Amino acid sequence: MNDPMILVDGLSKTYGRTTAVSGLNFQVEAGECFGLVGPNGAGKTTSINMIAGMLSPTAGNVHIAGVSLATNPRQAKANMGLVPQDFALYPALSGRDNLLFFGRLYGLWGRALAERVHYALETVRLSDRSGMTVSAYSNGMKRRLNLAAGLLHDPVVLILDEPTVGIDMPSRQTIITELKALIRSGKTVLYCTHHLSETEELCSRVAIMDSGRIIAIDTTRELVHQHGTGIIQVEFSSPPDNRLLQFIQQLGVIRPTSDRSKGIQIQSTDPNTALESMLKCADECGNAIRTVQLLEPNLETVFLNLTGRSIKD
Repeated sequence: MNDPMILVDGLSKTYGRTTAVSGLNFQVEAGECFGLVGPNGAGKTTSINMIAGMLSPTAGNVHIAGVSLATNPRQAKANMGLVPQDFALYPALSGRDNLLFFGRLYGLWGRALAERVHYALETVRLSDRSGMTVSAYSNGMKRRLNLAAGLLHDPVVLILDEPTVGIDMPSRQTIITELKALIRSGKTVLYCTHHLSETEELCSRVAIMDSGRIIAIDTTRELVHQHGTGIIQVEFSSPPDNRLLQFIQQLGVIRPTSDRSKGIQIQSTDPNTALESMLKCADECGNAIRTVQLLEPNLETVFLNLTGRSIKD
């Protein structure tokens, strides 16, 4: 049986009495796109930095393509391409010169370097802008060049930390389209994000992180099947009266929203019927509803059901 391309075994990181990441265990098979999702502050970037060898763990180990990061870091790192959340680019250099510089750091020279730079620029659709200085690039173009730098040495494992944060929709779609092509070609991808729609579009399996721990891990379909009941989010114009609250308690699990006095979330296995009943009762009780939103079962409702809050909170 072949080794997984990424093996994370008991990975933890503490700072004094503060635990940032606790006991991460997962593996990514060859050719798989694996999603690591969670809100800001969940420990995703700390985890990625440890997996990429940029941060020493307090406990645990990582293997990349069967090579231990702890005992053979140079070879393990040679097997991976890292696309960090922060721009790892020199703004005074052109896009092409950035890639030439990073390519030489990877040990590429001459024709091999030129071919890989050409491939990377074509992949992220920046060939026509490669002569511009990076300082003149939009954020979307910088994100795409960041991805190109991670692809230069043709790594067997590609690790991406929030690769579409802070960019326009066309640039985001370009990155998603090219990642789909890379996955189809057999590239192994670890995709770290808080954009659940991207995770559903790209990843075959997903690990959900919260407060430094993985709280669920499975295929998207199984996560939705196990935890993805529908959610009704309601905001009242004024605090609802007791009659309405007692009726709503019969419809499903109730959680308060951030504005506890006026907002609630109703978790229901039959959200459409529950919504219809709640609206009728609210009208009879004279409670005005300011907003109502019905969330069908997906990864967003999975996260709501597991943590009691939105991934965007």
